[in-house]
Amino acid sequence: MSKRKALLSPPIPPSEITPEHVYINRRQFLGGAGALSLAALLAACAPGGGSFPTDSGTPFPTATGESDEAITPYAAITNYNNYYEFTVDKERVAVLAENFRISPWQVEVGGLVNNPRTFGLEDLLRMFDQEERIYRLRCVEGWSMVIPWMGFPLARLLEEVEPTGDARYVMFTTLLDQEQMPGTRSSFYPWPYTEGLRLDEVMHDLTILATGLYGKELTPQNGAPIRLVVPWKYGFKSIKAIISIELVAEQPPTFWNLIAPNEYGFYSNVNPEVDHPRWSQASERRIGESGRRRTLLFNGYEEDVAHLYAGMDLTVNY
Repeated sequence: MSKRKALLSPPIPPSEITPEHVYINRRQFLGGAGALSLAALLAACAPGGGSFPTDSGTPFPTATGESDEAITPYAAITNYNNYYEFTVDKERVAVLAENFRISPWQVEVGGLVNNPRTFGLEDLLRMFDQEERIYRLRCVEGWSMVIPWMGFPLARLLEEVEPTGDARYVMFTTLLDQEQMPGTRSSFYPWPYTEGLRLDEVMHDLTILATGLYGKELTPQNGAPIRLVVPWKYGFKSIKAIISIELVAEQPPTFWNLIAPNEYGFYSNVNPEVDHPRWSQASERRIGESGRRRTLLFNGYEEDVAHLYAGMDLTVNY
């Protein structure tokens, strides 16, 4: 298994990586969920507060690159876990997902392709070297972190099925299993969870299918066994537990855009100049830091991806 690091512009120093125990710890959440308003139900990445247990002796990286700062309650935001297929209650996602069955697992790749195929997870791990990609993650709700994913460029998978000349978009679908995923019993949401990208976005080298993080297998609450990661877009675009990848000619429907099209656009590129209707996107809270930092256009990957949107009005195509 390859562990080649792909540090793409601008590079992220290891000191900025959110520590593993902070990122995947979902069971220590102490804050009360309280009453859920309609606005909270419509939040792709819900904000919150509350207090969390801390380890005052645990080093935590700061924005200056120092590594001797202690974790503070402000780091509690790392316990957020949005996975509405299980629950809208952030503190219960990991518990409900703990026994989620990730084996056997298959991903069907079809639509406008010359060689439609169904891949088992073992096929994907065997066929494609798993690389370490250290990416920023920017949630639409204004918090961010840096994560070392393990995975492979999605373009390599599509090369195996050979998209036809009519393919312009790619639609992704999450598993729908009411037995394992109690949240899908709610009729409020348009299940199954779907997402979509333009084909050129999919074929970009930054777009990966992730199978792990922090050098370990992906956890169920983080989208195991395989999820999409598109680092220049808001986090909800990176769909979890993928079972289907379909190449299509027309722009596909997407989960959050169906629910609230005025709040969650199809593109959902990180853009500090385009506010969410209910909050500013100009700044963000980097997990583990006190205060806020300026949000970067395309989440800091402008040099790599801006050409994909040349001539487009990003305030209209948000």
